[in-house]
Amino acid sequence: MKLLEGKNVIITGASRGIGKGIAQIFGQHGANVAFTYSSSEAPALELQKELEDMGVKAKAYKSNAASYEDSEALVAQVLEDFDGRIDVLINNAGITKDNLLMRMGEEDFDSVVEINLKSVFNMTKAVQRTMLKQRKGSIINMSSVVGIKGNAGQANYAASKAGMIGFTKSIALELGSRNIRCNAIAPGFIETEMTDKLDEKTVQGWRDSIPLKRGGKPEDVANACLFLASDLSDYVTGQVLSVDGGMLT
Repeated sequence: MKLLEGKNVIITGASRGIGKGIAQIFGQHGANVAFTYSSSEAPALELQKELEDMGVKAKAYKSNAASYEDSEALVAQVLEDFDGRIDVLINNAGITKDNLLMRMGEEDFDSVVEINLKSVFNMTKAVQRTMLKQRKGSIINMSSVVGIKGNAGQANYAASKAGMIGFTKSIALELGSRNIRCNAIAPGFIETEMTDKLDEKTVQGWRDSIPLKRGGKPEDVANACLFLASDLSDYVTGQVLSVDGGMLT
């Protein structure tokens, strides 16, 4: 059973990691996928072909989610390319610039908040008109367990991800009467190509501290997105779903 058959989806920051995992699962479930990348064109085009080979429509767009103008232009182009409809938006684009506060520069704070948090405002604002006309839509914001509990050395990242939760709940309240749902996902320790570069002993220590005794996979997050994007979650809005193996328990 394909849960997203014929739905048009935008995913920001999907050329690798969690975003790529979401795009792949969504393609398998029949979604047409428009996704963005910032600089990795070759992996983005590979993913576009992989999705097209599943029999769905797919297109990669180079776009800066931190730019209001880029986000408006992106949504206008997606509407043109995908028959004037956007059913699901997944705000996944994000960066880290970790450091203790005493060593964190202003630019490190500003750039993380712009790309992680302001991008959510930009993209949600850009799709809002279309979803209001449709009287239906699902917006999913990729937060983090760090946005719930904080983390030393990640004040900028934690602030951006906590802000995303407040934004999510506010939009759920604003747009619920128009049948537009807005939820957040808070991944825990997810093993991607970024974590592959870390010391194995450190990684194993994190795994051991998680009740399920393993790191998550991109598809673990993607399957949670699948639920929130599909009609299975028609009565779910304003929620934060932790996908963390029990880390916050």
